[in-house]
Amino acid sequence: MTFASTYSIVSFIILIAYAVTIISAVYVVISENRNPVRSLAWVTVLMFCPVVGLILYLFFGRSLKNKALISRMMKRKLMHRKAVKQVDFTKLPLSGENLQLVKLAHSLMGSVYYPGNGVEIFSNGKELFEKFKKDLLLAEKSINMQFYIFEDDVLGNEISDILIAKAKNGVAVRVIYDHVGNFRVKKRFYRRMTEAGVEIYPFFRVTFPEFAARVNWRNHRKITVIDGKIGYIGGMNIADRYAGIGSKVWRDTHLRLTGLCIYGMSYSFALDWCFMGLPPYDEDCQKLTVKPDSFAGVQIVGSGPVGQWHNLALMFLKAIGNAKKLIYIQTPYFLPTQSLLNALQAAALAKVDVRIMIPRNPDSATLRYASGSYIGQCLRAGIKIYYYEPGMLHSKVVMVDDEFVTTGSTNFDFRSLEYNFECNAFIYSKEVNKQMRDLFVNDMKQSTRIMTTQWRHRPFFQKLKESLARLLSPVL
Repeated sequence: MTFASTYSIVSFIILIAYAVTIISAVYVVISENRNPVRSLAWVTVLMFCPVVGLILYLFFGRSLKNKALISRMMKRKLMHRKAVKQVDFTKLPLSGENLQLVKLAHSLMGSVYYPGNGVEIFSNGKELFEKFKKDLLLAEKSINMQFYIFEDDVLGNEISDILIAKAKNGVAVRVIYDHVGNFRVKKRFYRRMTEAGVEIYPFFRVTFPEFAARVNWRNHRKITVIDGKIGYIGGMNIADRYAGIGSKVWRDTHLRLTGLCIYGMSYSFALDWCFMGLPPYDEDCQKLTVKPDSFAGVQIVGSGPVGQWHNLALMFLKAIGNAKKLIYIQTPYFLPTQSLLNALQAAALAKVDVRIMIPRNPDSATLRYASGSYIGQCLRAGIKIYYYEPGMLHSKVVMVDDEFVTTGSTNFDFRSLEYNFECNAFIYSKEVNKQMRDLFVNDMKQSTRIMTTQWRHRPFFQKLKESLARLLSPVL
């Protein structure tokens, strides 16, 4: 057999194998029955740019929906951490609209409505972490902590020193951090804690050959439960910029929670702990009671790429659809799904006061332009858009009317709503709602409203950058 004939046979085999691979990938895309526009886009890329398309699809296109990362038996074992049964819906002192939200959260993931919780709001990182460190130092039994980012900087080392000291004193310290979010952090930072007895693990460790399978799925949650009685949830990570250390100024929102809702937070952490293949630990939660001086009802709602539903996207959609008077939103990145954009437009056109606040200068130029591509559509519907001027606005808050507010780790963008593991506190309280509205109004004083005429006359190249960035919005 000549070299030429051998080369032809090998080339033919490679071509056949390649064709089978591309056809199989196209079949997988079609069979997932996702959004037809998105599926068609992936099919087009795979057909006309097969090499690049296949790589992009492996990293960003695959879905984890309906894939079990934890057994049903393990979920049932962990359910007792919610501790109390769902309350009688007919006896809840809520409006009809918010009662529907409570029922929706329960249908989506069994979220329990916990009455009578204490809610302390922090909009200043320095104040938050002063309180946070004090609570950590007072821990007697357990510290369960997870953050998207846990950096090796001034704040990070202060927190790690406390965790090390507590672990040496017999406190059970468990920490989860996102592997992708902490790529730049040296291993020795975490190794120091491990050697001192802290159980610290990366969520979805990204290693070859599983790199493509894991790099796009990020645990963005920020949850801490101390002694089973104090909880923290919100948008702040453990990094200097959140605590006001250094030249960067970040405005964020975080909550300190007490009361029955700690059961829900404990369950969320335990679920992620077992996701990583770690054995379940002994129950941490103490016997909690309703706080007599607080009337805040709370649900802890998680979402991720593995469930049947996009939980938080559906909750946001329902809350926005319920609005009668106002919708106030703070988000660092405004890249809404089409359904959420339509819901906001419909609310504004129905004369609901819709206000959205985003940073003028976010931490990503691409995300800034992508967010900008939606502004014109919002302005035409009567939505008021504000640029927060003092620095990076990282707060993630949605308020509707005078009783409902939610905050947590969830950004108003594709990644948070479809790809990330997220968790929010859904709060039903006129008092908490008013406090959040007051913070929003105060932030407005430091913001610039975008006017329609002004926006129409922005430079051509800015418009072009916005349009190009929008194409990437599903994977940003």
